[in-house]
Amino acid sequence: MRAGGTRSGSSDERVWFVPPSLRAALAERYGPVYAGAEAERRVRALGPFASCGDRVTELAIRVGNLPVLGLVDFKTQRNEPVDPTAFAALAAVGRRRVVNPPGTLTERLRRAVREMLASGGGLLEIDGEEDLGSLALVEALPLGATVIYGIPGAGVSFVGVDAATKQHAQALIDQMELRRVDLGPEDR
Repeated sequence: MRAGGTRSGSSDERVWFVPPSLRAALAERYGPVYAGAEAERRVRALGPFASCGDRVTELAIRVGNLPVLGLVDFKTQRNEPVDPTAFAALAAVGRRRVVNPPGTLTERLRRAVREMLASGGGLLEIDGEEDLGSLALVEALPLGATVIYGIPGAGVSFVGVDAATKQHAQALIDQMELRRVDLGPEDR
């Protein structure tokens, strides 16, 4: 460990990679999808929820219903930048940054989700890609919460967190390829 208790980058960090055989299962819809005014109405009415993706997090903030935790990477479809000031209200609650390369789910991201939820939530900025963060959210949120994430060209997916969705998220993670990767210094 480095001074201050922050872990240094090391080869012992666990990273789950998506194998080609799992891509179709990850692309499936796991909850109803709504667009436009209906998506806005449903986001506005949500109880405890977390968001995964820049546009859905921005939508929740715009309609006045802050997620307990929002995961963003400041891009849409990995190439369209998003104005970071759109997330100011959520960042005021708490803010953290972690590395999570595209096509992966890192232990850093999973741990940051758990820690931020335990400390009141906020904005989790991802250096890389946040897409698989929805699995970490389903893992960590309490039963009865909702995870929302964007589906490009379709709308917002609403996934209720219950025992079945938690088991499904874990089953998907279990099918990923676990490797040990040096991600460099841990961001906070």
